[in-house]
Amino acid sequence: MKEIDMEIFFSIKEASEWATEYLGKTVTTSNISYLIQYGRIRKFGNNGTIQVSKQELIEYYKSYSGKREISWKNQLGEDLNWALSFEQYKEAETTKHVHRLHPYKGKFIPQLAEYFLDGHTDNFKKESYFAKGDIVLDPFSGSGTTLVQACELGIHAIGIDVSAFNALIGNCKIIKYKLPDVQIEINRITGLLTQFISDSHIIEFEDSLLKSLCEFNNKYFPVPEYKYKVRRGEIDENSYGDEKEKEFLPTFNSLVKEYHIELKQDTSDNFLGKWYLHHIRNEIQFVFDEIKKIKNPDTKKIMAVILSRTIRSCRATTHADLATLKEPISTIYYCAKHGKICKPLFSILKWWKTYSKDTVQRLARFNKLRTDTFQVCLSGDSRTTDIMSELEKKNPVFAGLVTKQKIRGIFSSPPYVGLINYHEQHAYAYELFGFERKDDSEIGSLYKGQGREAKESYIQGISDVLNNCKKFLAEDYDIFLVANDKYNMYPAIAENAGMQIVNQYKRPVLNRTEKDKGAYSEIIFHLKKCE
Repeated sequence: MKEIDMEIFFSIKEASEWATEYLGKTVTTSNISYLIQYGRIRKFGNNGTIQVSKQELIEYYKSYSGKREISWKNQLGEDLNWALSFEQYKEAETTKHVHRLHPYKGKFIPQLAEYFLDGHTDNFKKESYFAKGDIVLDPFSGSGTTLVQACELGIHAIGIDVSAFNALIGNCKIIKYKLPDVQIEINRITGLLTQFISDSHIIEFEDSLLKSLCEFNNKYFPVPEYKYKVRRGEIDENSYGDEKEKEFLPTFNSLVKEYHIELKQDTSDNFLGKWYLHHIRNEIQFVFDEIKKIKNPDTKKIMAVILSRTIRSCRATTHADLATLKEPISTIYYCAKHGKICKPLFSILKWWKTYSKDTVQRLARFNKLRTDTFQVCLSGDSRTTDIMSELEKKNPVFAGLVTKQKIRGIFSSPPYVGLINYHEQHAYAYELFGFERKDDSEIGSLYKGQGREAKESYIQGISDVLNNCKKFLAEDYDIFLVANDKYNMYPAIAENAGMQIVNQYKRPVLNRTEKDKGAYSEIIFHLKKCE
C-alpha cells in the first residue's frame, strides 16, 4: 500500500485483506471489485494498477447500505448477490416511464429484467444470454415489465398472462400511440366530467366540507404540537381521535343534507357497489360511457387504463387501509396516518386529471427510448396456449419472425405459492370492463393456500408451463425464473420439465410493499435443457 497526499490507497488484494480484518469476516477480491463496478467506491489508477481509497472503504462499511449488506448476508448467507439489490436506484428510476402506468402487486423492478436481458457481463453474470434482435418469452407476463425492457433493449418479446386485465396493462405499456389523439380525448372527457360534476353540487359540498375540516383540524390537531404530545403520551390518540370524530360528525351530516349528497349506493353485493360512494360510482360510469365512444382502439385502451388507475385510488376506504381494504367508509374519520380528521373521496375528477397528465408524460418519455421491435402480450393459460397460433392472430409478421428464428429464451417471475390473488387485486376493473375472470386457472393463487396439495399443484402447474413453452424455444435456450423458493420446489420443477438448474442468483429484495421490512431474498434460477 502507499500514501498519496496523506490518503491511503490499496490494491484490490490489499483492500480485501484490510476489509477482512476490519469487518472480522472474509471479504474477497470479488467483493471489492463489486464495490467498484457498482459505484459504491471509486477506482483510482488504470487497469494495470487499480487502487481504492481506504477512507472510502471505511465510509461505505459505516454507511446504512454497507451495514445492511453485512447484516443481511449474516442472516441470509454469503451467497447473497448484493449487486442485484439495485439499492443505488431511487424509486423514480425503478418506476420509470410506463412501468408506473398502473399499480400492480408482485412485479419485479425493471433493472432486474434489464440485468439479464442486456449484453453486459460482470463478476456475477459471466456471459450475456440475449442480444438485439433476439426474442424473449415471459409466460407470466403480469404488468409487462419484461416486454417493456425488451423494447428498450432492441429485443422482441412475447408475454402470456391468464388475466385478461393484466394482458391489457402489458399491451398498453408497449403500444405506440398517437399522443395528440390521446390528449384530445382526455380534454374532451375531462371537460364533460367537469360539467357533469357541476350539476351534482359535489364541488360546493367538498369546498364547504374542506373549509370546515381545516378550521376544526387547525384548532384540535395543530401541527406539530398535536403529534408531539401524542409521542410524549400527553394525549391518548385513540380516545381523543374518537372524541373529535364524533364532535365533527354533526357538521358533516348537516352539509350532506344541505347539498343533497347521496353517500351509499342502493346495492353493495359487488365490488363496485360496496367500495365506491354513490357520486363516485356515477362519475365512473359517466367516464366509462364516454370512453366507449372513442373510435381509435389504442386510444380507447389507454383511456380505460387511466380510468382503472383513477378508480383504484377512489375506493371508499381510509388512508391507512388503501393497500389492504378492511371496511368501506362513507363518512369522516380520525386518520392516524395524518393525525387529523380526514374524509373519503366524493369525486374522481382530481385523480382523473392527475393520472391523465402523468400517463401522457410517461408515454412520451418511453417513446424516446423504445426500439423498432415487436412486443405483444397474449391472454391465455401458459400451460396450454399455442403461442404460434395465437401470435398469428395478433401479428402475422411477428409470427413469421418467430417461425424463422425461434424464441431465444425466457425471463419471467412465476407467481409464488399461496401469496397473491391476481384477479381480485383488480376486481373493480373486471366488473366495470366486463372481463371474464379465470381465478381457477391461476397457479399458486392465494385462496389455494400453501398446504401440501397446493404445493404439489404449484409444481405441476409451473412444470406444465415450461413443458408447453419449450416447444417454441431455440435448441440452446436459456430460462431465468425469479422465485422465492422457500419450499425448495424448483429442483422438482426443473426435473419435470426435462431441464437442469445450471446457476442460481440469490438477490436481496430491499423495496417491498409489505410492512415486513426484514431480511428477504429471492432466487433467479437459470435453467437449460438437460444434456
